[in-house]
Amino acid sequence: MSKSTPQDSLSVSPVKISPNKRLNLKRRKVFNYRNLLAHLFLGLGAIMMLFPFVWMVSTSLKDLSEVFVFPPTLFGEEIRWDNYLRISDRFPFMTYFLNSLKVTGVIVISQLLTSSMAGFVFARLNFKGRDLLFGLYIATLMIPTQVTMIPNFVIMRFYGLVDTHAALILPGLVSAFGTFLMRQFFLSIPKSLEEAARIDGCTPFGIYWRIFVPLTKPAMATLGIFVFMGAWNDFFSPLVYINTQSKMTLPLGLASMQGMYATDWPVLMAGTVISVLPVILVFLLAQDAFIKGVTLSGIKGE
Repeated sequence: MSKSTPQDSLSVSPVKISPNKRLNLKRRKVFNYRNLLAHLFLGLGAIMMLFPFVWMVSTSLKDLSEVFVFPPTLFGEEIRWDNYLRISDRFPFMTYFLNSLKVTGVIVISQLLTSSMAGFVFARLNFKGRDLLFGLYIATLMIPTQVTMIPNFVIMRFYGLVDTHAALILPGLVSAFGTFLMRQFFLSIPKSLEEAARIDGCTPFGIYWRIFVPLTKPAMATLGIFVFMGAWNDFFSPLVYINTQSKMTLPLGLASMQGMYATDWPVLMAGTVISVLPVILVFLLAQDAFIKGVTLSGIKGE
């Protein structure tokens, strides 16, 4: 009989890896590489998108003589905070800001109301021709704004609304995109809530106002951010309808600062930075509800 040696007792048999495990390990490595490349490209894209904003802030803190120096520098020899103080000296910034706030606020509130009501009707009420009407309503999204601008201008001139804020507000009271977004969210709400409310004697408007509206805060926040960004940054409509300087909105007012022979670029960039801050603030305050609204708006309930 052979005797076992201490070396034999300490020897470890080699671990055998099955082909399936090897394949899984290879797949994990490939996935990690792909994940790394994806994050790399996303990071580069984020840097490219942030670069104009960083350059805008940098220009707002420079002296006019340092704006077009070559090679370009991120900051000048001295940070000029007084560029922000000189905004009101160059043009009526506060007037433009309040005009934009007025127009944007009315448009956002009206679209939240009209889009939620229309979305509830198309999602929960049954009537003849509902789907056809909704299809025609959504088909208007394919019509560019530039196509309807001339007919709208003729209508506004006929009613004497040119060079008024009503010409900017009235076309934005309703939205086919907002109706579609709210309809998709209303479809995700269980029917049992609606049926329970009907058993309790609630009217269709009562179901909409008491049951559905409190549940649509994420969708409302999502739609509100989209509408706010579109109305706040709108330049084309004020350019067509507004002629008086005291009625200009912020994008049109900032564009009017560009002179024919000279432009104070640091002051212009300072005004642009301030005009961007409300959009960033609104998005940061409603970020969680915005993400939830985008996620849930495509889920259909039973």
